[in-house]
This record gives sequence, structure tokens and C-alpha cells, in this order.
Amino acid sequence: MAIPNIPLTQGIHVCHLYFRLDRARWAALPAGESAAAMKRLEAVCAANPGPAAPRVMSFAGVGGKADIAFVLFASELQQLSAQQRAVEAAFPPGTLIPTFSYLSVTELPEYVTTDDDLRRMIQHGEKKLEPGTPAFEAAFAAAKQRNDEYKHYRLHPEMEAWELMCFYPMSKKRNLADNWYSLDFDARKKLMSGHAKTGRKYAGKISQLITGSTGIDDWEWGVTLFAHNLDEVKNIVYEMRFDEVTARFGDFGPFYIAITLPPADLWAHLGL
Repeated sequence: MAIPNIPLTQGIHVCHLYFRLDRARWAALPAGESAAAMKRLEAVCAANPGPAAPRVMSFAGVGGKADIAFVLFASELQQLSAQQRAVEAAFPPGTLIPTFSYLSVTELPEYVTTDDDLRRMIQHGEKKLEPGTPAFEAAFAAAKQRNDEYKHYRLHPEMEAWELMCFYPMSKKRNLADNWYSLDFDARKKLMSGHAKTGRKYAGKISQLITGSTGIDDWEWGVTLFAHNLDEVKNIVYEMRFDEVTARFGDFGPFYIAITLPPADLWAHLGL
């Protein structure tokens, strides 16, 4: 039976994979097998180059939780599964030990800015333009284009391969008075708006990908941060914890740090 096509109604699938290497097995490989494994992984990455899906990105783990990491992007679920099997098959049997994985999908936030939101901001914000005037319509058209582009790249990200990646899963709390899901929509949207404002301060320093995983994995969202240095990762995570949406309602999983490296550089870095 052929594997069925399993697309999403919108967005793409994303999978984070983390592995340790069995160094004893690796040291016992026949001559030339390490180089052959690198060539196989290079072929997998070349077949899934991005910048959008399909894409396979490779990383060196830092900090002891993993030696090697991959982030996979695919439009259809069976394609993502094939990418995962191809990555694993590139390595000699028994040398790659799974330590952590996370499956999620790109999605539009529930609180995404609507056309009515844009109109209110133009009318009552800094510009205070009058609806129906040419200036208002021009401002609305420009704002709508930016918002449409934001929604497109939120669903179909084209992440730049910045020097390092931080990944962590998170959920919203359901603890008694601090139950995120007991708040009404307007209260949640207002809290998330303030949270997003903090994130925008790091434009050019942090490239952020938020993916949804409710019903898919153990947490509700996966947060992937690409950065040029570790300072900015530390700074944005620290600063955001003072936002009420995080201080009261945020629940975090483990954090993973990795250096972005294509296969040849990964082999050299890990001494393979």
C-alpha cells in the first residue's frame, strides 16, 4: 500500500530532532564509512534546500544534551517522515542515538491582527486619519500588505541560517487563578499584544519561529530562535518573562542550544 498524501489545510509541518553519537561504534567504523555518511547527509540536505519547505537544516548541539540536531520543514506529513528516515539512514546503524524530538506545525496565532484592527489603529493611533479619505485608504492598503506578508511567512517560513539556534517547548498554565484558558478572548489578545511588542524590539537580532503542537506533541507550542550570538537569546527570553502573559501563564520545557553547520562543517566540528 502506498503511503497516502497527508497535507495540512494551511501551513507546513516542522520537526526538531536531537541525537547523541555512539563514539565507540563510530571509532570502529570501517575506513571511509565516516566520509560516506557525510556524503549521504549532504545529499539529503541538498534534496531539501529551502529556503521554505522542503528543507533540512543541520546543527551541532552545545551543552551536553545532544551532539547533532536537525530541523525539518515539509508541506506534507509523509514527506516529513521521509526526511526523518533519510537523515537517520545517512548514519551507520547504531551510531545515532535519539535524545529528543518535537513535532509541530506552522499556524496563524489566534490573535492575529484583523482588517478591523488595522482600521482602528489608523483612525485612533498616531496618524489619526479619517476613514474614507485618500490618506486613510493608502495607509490601510500599506498596513494590510504588511499584515498579509506577515501571515504568509508565519505559515511558510523562510528562516535565515543564522549562527545559532535555541529551541524550547512551552504551554500556557491551567492552574486555578492562573488558567490562561479561563480568560476571555479580548483579555488574552491584549496580553499577547504586549508580549509581541517586546519581541519586536529584537528585530534584526532574533529571528523567531513559533509553531503549534496542541494534540501533536507534549507541549502546546515550539519556540525556535535563530540569533547571531547567545547574548540576544538570553536577553529576549529574560525580558519576555516579565510580560504578564509569561510571568503568570508561561510554562517552559527544556532549552536546546545548537550551532548552525552544514554537514561538512559539522563533521569537522565534531571530529568525525
